[in-house]
Amino acid sequence: MRQAQRFLLDVPDLWDQIDLSGEELARTRAQALAAAPGPGEKARINDMFRQGREIARAARRHGALLATGTATMYPEGLFMAYGMVFAVTTPKGQELTLPVLSAQLGVSSATGVVPKDRVITSVNMPHVGRVARVTGTEVTRLTGDIDVKLLTMHTMMPVPGTSEDFLVVTLASPNLPLKNEAYDLFDAITGTFRFVAEDGSQVATVPGGGEVA
Repeated sequence: MRQAQRFLLDVPDLWDQIDLSGEELARTRAQALAAAPGPGEKARINDMFRQGREIARAARRHGALLATGTATMYPEGLFMAYGMVFAVTTPKGQELTLPVLSAQLGVSSATGVVPKDRVITSVNMPHVGRVARVTGTEVTRLTGDIDVKLLTMHTMMPVPGTSEDFLVVTLASPNLPLKNEAYDLFDAITGTFRFVAEDGSQVATVPGGGEVA
């Protein structure tokens, strides 16, 4: 039976490895500020970019296997989003529950309150099979004085050949008014996730267990 050696995740062309101190992001920030209609919008844009830097730092602190994101100006305005993949191992004898997931990823709610719009469901991933997914608008504390409100989607990919190891694909955006569009995009990106064997062939986990080519 072939074992998964790595994973692949396709992201849009305008997304790249997170480097929120780079020249490209600085240009995008300048474009967004130039298009802002007033001081209030300029402050909101500056806050979004500050949040982006902290999200990138948090991803590195918590050992993200992949950190990618975008800050893109469209005619309608600025769109920012982030994608991360984390390795999670559930304690022996426990299932992958939200408290376990939060402890593993170092996620802490700034309010301590479960998001009112949190939805826990299962979805069928084309290359993996049926997996658990959590969506919701989360208020997350990044530093002592920075709380971020984000649209989030966490999708748990069971690692083939194990019962306690998962890769968690997390996608998030501070563009709260674009909830439906962001979740559609997140679902499409997550749907490209697949495990790959040493020879480059695909390894998928399917309902009922086992691995398929």
